[in-house]
Amino acid sequence: MAVQPSQQGLDLPVRPGDRATKATSTTSFRRGLRHSKMLLLMCLPAIVFFAVFSYAPMPGAWIAFTNFNYRDGIFGSPFVGLRNFEFLIKSGQLWLLTKNTILYNLAFIIIGNILQIALAIMLNEIRSRYFKKVSQALMFLPYFVSVVLIGVIAFNLLNYETGTVNTLIVQAGGDPLKLYSMAGVWPFIIILAHVWQSTGYGSIVYFAAIMGLDQSMFEAAAIDGASAWQRIVHIILPSLKPTFFILLLFSLGGIMHGNFGLFWNLVGNNAQLYASTDIIETAVYRMLLAQNNFTSSTAVGLYQSLFGFVLILVVNWIMRRINPDYALF
Repeated sequence: MAVQPSQQGLDLPVRPGDRATKATSTTSFRRGLRHSKMLLLMCLPAIVFFAVFSYAPMPGAWIAFTNFNYRDGIFGSPFVGLRNFEFLIKSGQLWLLTKNTILYNLAFIIIGNILQIALAIMLNEIRSRYFKKVSQALMFLPYFVSVVLIGVIAFNLLNYETGTVNTLIVQAGGDPLKLYSMAGVWPFIIILAHVWQSTGYGSIVYFAAIMGLDQSMFEAAAIDGASAWQRIVHIILPSLKPTFFILLLFSLGGIMHGNFGLFWNLVGNNAQLYASTDIIETAVYRMLLAQNNFTSSTAVGLYQSLFGFVLILVVNWIMRRINPDYALF
């Protein structure tokens, strides 16, 4: 006999099948945890890292909407709405930081991926196993060089008085260049330093993708008389498209996050170069430490995160419309 809902609420009976399904789901979940405990243990450091450094600080984003002071704290400080963002927009600083950060990252992504693919293909074409191993070791070495050391090397090359570049110019009969006051040359220097440091390490993924290709395709192409260049164009490059698009999406997700260590150690707090080298990370660092400005620095950081989040959603949606296999989710 059917049970009618009561007048005060819907006291519907729980069917036995629902209890069985819930019990089965709980049992399956516990069984999965038990069988995957070693994998979960391996993931524990990453889980703790993101919990501590990504999720725990999230309430601090409220500072961007307040006139923060130490006495009242984060949630007790006066609420000012979007006034901090309005100040950054009207000052023109936010546009400059956004433009520089995006343009630098686009250059890093485009130039970096092209060189990484070319390097992986060249490694694949090397027939001497010993030479290939030596080449790989030498290419990976710059990635492990500290950005502090890169800054020291750049200073010894470019400084006005004793730099190697100016020494060679003077010996050739020219006038030394004040490179640390020439804003126009630093985008090329920064891009060159980044490419030198990251290209070898970044080529690992593409080289692994090439190694995973079916070798019978190359054998069939060689039998048909295809040259090395034809094998690269018609077999390797099309096979690398999924890898390229996945890495591109990951890179675009962080397009608003600059390489603070590289920029700060190469340029430092040089106001003469702000127009061409100032990115969001360096500006936030100066606001926080030099000016003790928590509100503006938090507003810029929040804007940076929201912009990157929206961008990755839009790009992933476009990629899904073009080819669902290349989308992240």
